[in-house]
Amino acid sequence: MSNKGNGNGNGNGSRWFRVLDEPRDWEDFYRKRWSYDRSVRTSHGVNCSGSCSWEGFVKDGLICWELQKTDWPQINSDTPNYEPRGCQRGISSSWYPYSPVRPKYPYVRGVLLEMFRQEREAGKDPVEAWASIVENPERKKKYQTARGKAGWRRVKWEESTEIIAASLVYTIKKYGPDHIASFSPIPAMSMVSFLSGQRLNNLLGGTMLSFYEWYHDLPHIMPMMWGDQTDVSESADWYQSVYWIVVGSNLPMTRTPDAHFASEHKFNGGKITNLAPNYSDVTKFADLWVPVRPGTDAAFLSACIHVILQEFHHQKQEPYFIEYTKQYTNLPFLVMLEPADKPGEYLPGRFLRISDLTGFEDEQHPEWKMVMLDSQTDEIRLPGGSVGFRWETKKPGRWNLKLEDQKTGKPYDPVLTLLGMSKQEAGVRFADFSDTFDVHFGTTIPGLGRPAREILRGVPVKQLQLAAGSTVLV
Repeated sequence: MSNKGNGNGNGNGSRWFRVLDEPRDWEDFYRKRWSYDRSVRTSHGVNCSGSCSWEGFVKDGLICWELQKTDWPQINSDTPNYEPRGCQRGISSSWYPYSPVRPKYPYVRGVLLEMFRQEREAGKDPVEAWASIVENPERKKKYQTARGKAGWRRVKWEESTEIIAASLVYTIKKYGPDHIASFSPIPAMSMVSFLSGQRLNNLLGGTMLSFYEWYHDLPHIMPMMWGDQTDVSESADWYQSVYWIVVGSNLPMTRTPDAHFASEHKFNGGKITNLAPNYSDVTKFADLWVPVRPGTDAAFLSACIHVILQEFHHQKQEPYFIEYTKQYTNLPFLVMLEPADKPGEYLPGRFLRISDLTGFEDEQHPEWKMVMLDSQTDEIRLPGGSVGFRWETKKPGRWNLKLEDQKTGKPYDPVLTLLGMSKQEAGVRFADFSDTFDVHFGTTIPGLGRPAREILRGVPVKQLQLAAGSTVLV
């Protein structure tokens, strides 16, 4: 449509717009780009526990794009919404299944592959070939220093499994199966993939590493301590807390859909301390940033525990702290002392178990049940809730952490220390790692730092009779 008359075509004359004969295929391309056959509700569960709700759009059987859904229910009026949930990785994940950079075949570091093939061509079996590499310091260093520098080579499945099997057999024969450490995909990604890897590792007798520290979006200290999944409050409960200590985790990166609770927690009057060697993204939320040196976070937290014990257990008996430690920590469990290399000196050993004692023959899994000492009667008590109670079949359901003797059902008050209760004393050696970091890591200035040492302390003890007929100090 046009108005044919004089004018310059700027909207003030007679010509408002022109009709062109140019192709308009680009408009169809744009329409088709955002057309789809169907949409499905989905989430991105590949190594992520965010459980974000997404709508995926499918065309011709291919994932075209996805959009965030914002219909998560709100818990209550006192807690912020879960929304928005999603991250940069999620919104761009639809291209990944069809991307050329997605690994579809096994790859081996080229340096390691060449050395292994040379040994196989020389007539050695796979285990011997692997041994000739890892037992040679120069060859071992050669493939280890190649890490992080690409150099991947695509191999056949048979060759990759041969290398893996050879390394496992060699490690088991030389060091034992407990020196094998394995990762496996998370159950949320694929139960079949997770169980296949975990089952193989368990049958071999290896150590199963937690996928928590693989991508660090959950508190990995829990499975390290308990060997089980976390029993942790979910993210919305962060808002209700008063004080956070973030150790090593970078919430905006590893818990992107939940990171908004950090800022909302601050608006609610909470405080945050970040313990990390680098100024990570979560530091912007923090009131205090502690830039610990790499490798010293455990020492720093041990120092924090020392202060807590000093102020709430030693210098002053804080009732809340004392009651908490008695019921919810392993402080009351009796520890066996082992004779040291010098007469009259001892080393801290393992926990005393009911399998070491008499009178508990009717208990299942006695090697997994620890004991305490009654402060009123000076007798051994068996609390509920330790690991051995989880798998019971005769008396199931005794997993609650109650300070009740599981033999009598009566409550008791456990002992935290024998100080003032026992007249017997033993010299116990404790490791002292203070001021040793630079020495161990080779970064010390000459004259500074010192090697680790042992300190001999007099500790009140109690002598117990074991089922085997011998005695032990606890």
